[in-house]
Amino acid sequence: MKTIFVLDNNEMSLLLAKEAIKNNHRELTMSSSKKIFNLLKKITPDLILLDIEVPETDGLETLKKLKSNPLYANSPVIVLTNQREGNTETISFEFGVVDFISKPFSMPITLNSIKTETDIDWLVREPNERIKRLQNSIMIVYANMAEAHDNDTIGHNDRLETYIKILIEAMKERGVYAEEINKWDIEKVAFSSRLHDMGKINILDTILNKSGKLSNEEYENIKSHTTEGEKIIDKMIEQTGEEEFLSNAKLYAEYHHERWDGKGYPYGLKGEDIPLHGRIMAIIDAYDALVSKRPYKEAYTNEDAVNIISEDSGKQFDPKIVEVFLDIQDKLKEVREFY
Repeated sequence: MKTIFVLDNNEMSLLLAKEAIKNNHRELTMSSSKKIFNLLKKITPDLILLDIEVPETDGLETLKKLKSNPLYANSPVIVLTNQREGNTETISFEFGVVDFISKPFSMPITLNSIKTETDIDWLVREPNERIKRLQNSIMIVYANMAEAHDNDTIGHNDRLETYIKILIEAMKERGVYAEEINKWDIEKVAFSSRLHDMGKINILDTILNKSGKLSNEEYENIKSHTTEGEKIIDKMIEQTGEEEFLSNAKLYAEYHHERWDGKGYPYGLKGEDIPLHGRIMAIIDAYDALVSKRPYKEAYTNEDAVNIISEDSGKQFDPKIVEVFLDIQDKLKEVREFY
């Protein structure tokens, strides 16, 4: 039995879709994009019926987000809409939509389209994509295991991936470190950020979740998550042969606690000697930590967090990247509120 997600902002459409699908497939209906992304963390559908006019975010943005994440980019999408004018249909097909059904939709046409798509073995058709998807899934399981060790960072990886994508795109637009960024696949570079705290798997829960001040020994143990993460990812590269994705992840893991002024760890690198991945993650990781509740502190307001990062420009953080960060702070705040 195939699993089909139906995302539609019209209650009647949801009822009709549920009635049409229930006898042959497992159907999960929802009325907001936020719900579908929460559900995708747990279930990979065989087909998605997507209303292009979903609330909370632009429908095309929802589609783009669906297709940009390697974990579920290969799930076929059928778009439901009453807006076939202009570029809507063209853009949808460019994003990889497999079919396009006008609303109010005909039940026979809808059922036929569903049957056509669910009868296709998509994973057999794209064996290389299947392997990549499996590898990425395993890597994300590891990332989630590391995150689960730290009770107050649940959702941290989801937010960071989105923050980093926004920041890198803004840097590219402004020509900040463009020579290097222009060579990147931004989607992959952002996605690989999920493994930045991989080394926390080897840190005791009692230390990660301690509410009081850490002892010197405990602090040294915490600091080792950078080099431990690097070692784990090196083993993953050796075992899977996947280098592009994991090499990016390794740079995040190893260097995200270095400081622009050379007072960071694990190596005390300074300025542009710190890999760009590390300098980007340093700002984004700090921002999310500041606006989030932790065992040792309450959450800062967005304004206070931004001011702290601004004040540390040229000390803890790369000043060029901080300048871009300040320009896009409102977008990051929206992401934080969404999650």
